Amino acid sequence: MGKTYQSITINSPVEKVWKAVRDFHDMSWCPNVITKLEKVGDIAGDEIGAGRMLNDAFRETLRVLDDSKMTFSYSIDDGPSPISKDEIKNYMGTVKLSAATDGEGTLVEWSSQWEENDEAAQEFCHNIYLALLDDMKKSLE
Repeated sequence: MGKTYQSITINSPVEKVWKAVRDFHDMSWCPNVITKLEKVGDIAGDEIGAGRMLNDAFRETLRVLDDSKMTFSYSIDDGPSPISKDEIKNYMGTVKLSAATDGEGTLVEWSSQWEENDEAAQEFCHNIYLALLDDMKKSLE
């Protein structure tokens, strides 16, 4: 099983960061990485089953949204190689927010796991998530 984990501390209150990232159809917090987001289907971005297409390449579905735990999980249903539906199975990504240990900021943890194509997918996903977290930090601090 492949997996990846990244984290970053953002110097903003956890409630502010959660409000910015919880809507699956709004990734305005990462304008340098996600240049196009297309809503797929009729389900709202804060409801389980919401779909989106990112940068005309990644088809994703919201699987879990928990406001009390400030976390959401999503599947990647298809994407470019090495994470296409023919190369990986059961991809699940999770974003979790918590108050930073200093009590001032937000710890953002982004992890994912999948079956098959472990090494290539791990490198690919790791670099994308680092870029997303960096953009999130720049946008929300």
